[in-house]
Amino acid sequence: QVQLVESGGGLVQPGGSLRLSCAATSIFVSSNDMAWYRQAPGKERELVASITRGGSTNYADSVKGRFTISRDNGKNTVYLQMNSLKSEDTAVYYCNANTRVYGVKWGKGTLVTVSS
Repeated sequence: QVQLVESGGGLVQPGGSLRLSCAATSIFVSSNDMAWYRQAPGKERELVASITRGGSTNYADSVKGRFTISRDNGKNTVYLQMNSLKSEDTAVYYCNANTRVYGVKWGKGTLVTVSS
């Protein structure tokens, strides 16, 4: 059974940093397209960053230059490094895998709150 388990969320002050982790089971992050989405209160879920099997990355305009998606194949984990956080980054962040065998899979999310 595919599982994506996010961690690393929490409360951070504006301008601060957090690193989110997404640990995968039953799939290899190196063999699938992985992504981070977020959903703020009252808003639709939106794509934040993605990394393809080949290692190409893509970012939402709102986070370019501040967020970095990466993966550690040995730990089978995808990361989202978030710097210069703003209040508008407050949301539940979800890990996503677009797998060739199991279809689209989601984690349960981790809450990031940016507030002073």
